[in-house]
Amino acid sequence: MKINSLSPGEHPFLQIMHGIASEPKTLYFVGSFPNSGQLARPPVVAIVGTRKPTSYGKEVTFKLAYELAQKGVVIVSGLALGVDAIAHKAALEAGGVTVAVLANGLDTVYPATHRGLAQQIVNRGGALISEYEPGTPARDFQFLARNRIVSGLADAVIVTEAASRSGTLATVAHALEQNREVFAVPGNITSPMSVGPNRLIEQGAHPATSAEAILRVIAPHLVEAQTTLNLGSNPMEILLIDLLRSGIRDGEVLQQASKLGVSDFSQTMTMLEIQGIIRGLGANQWTVS
Repeated sequence: MKINSLSPGEHPFLQIMHGIASEPKTLYFVGSFPNSGQLARPPVVAIVGTRKPTSYGKEVTFKLAYELAQKGVVIVSGLALGVDAIAHKAALEAGGVTVAVLANGLDTVYPATHRGLAQQIVNRGGALISEYEPGTPARDFQFLARNRIVSGLADAVIVTEAASRSGTLATVAHALEQNREVFAVPGNITSPMSVGPNRLIEQGAHPATSAEAILRVIAPHLVEAQTTLNLGSNPMEILLIDLLRSGIRDGEVLQQASKLGVSDFSQTMTMLEIQGIIRGLGANQWTVS
């Protein structure tokens, strides 16, 4: 992959970084920036969180990134394990564009297990970015420094799951200094991975309860009134969508609650999955995409 360089002021997608603390004079990049050839910069959100998300964290991270990317929002994250990788993958699955900010030179991908993901990001019209010249290895302090660029590129930062002392909260601190909007996903008060987001909400962060809630703040023009009817083409599909939205995840419980016959239930679920309206989470667990 060819490594290019430029100053942030040379490209509309990067100009939002002007004035951030320790603004990098040079950025190295592989790929292309999202609004190349467009008149307006697309809305951009950074999605960050723990490297070890719970099943809830995985689900909400994927859901928010997927639905925002579907609306044309660019997803920025750090290519790390856990929440970062899920956000990048969801954006790609939605047919959207995502940008990864690395804490090392772009001649290597860290972690190495994400080389394939990095290549997909570039192939799908996104970019890998770093302030470090090629040949620079990843060091602990560089990850913290990298966070100011992750937030600096975005209109808003979304925290999906983070422990009370998570490095993710450093990204939030940068976001507040940069006058970016901050969102946090509400979580179970007994979950250690929801302590960070719940505390942020107590301190005034926007609750990230849906993609629409986020768009209403950063890009209200992208919010469209949606009804259940335009998600289901017949009464059985609408019924199952409503049940999934009510919080039911287990396939057996869903079938029992729907009171549909096994054949009708299976056929309807198959059609909803084919249409991309629902998504399997594994172990016969389901959610609305």
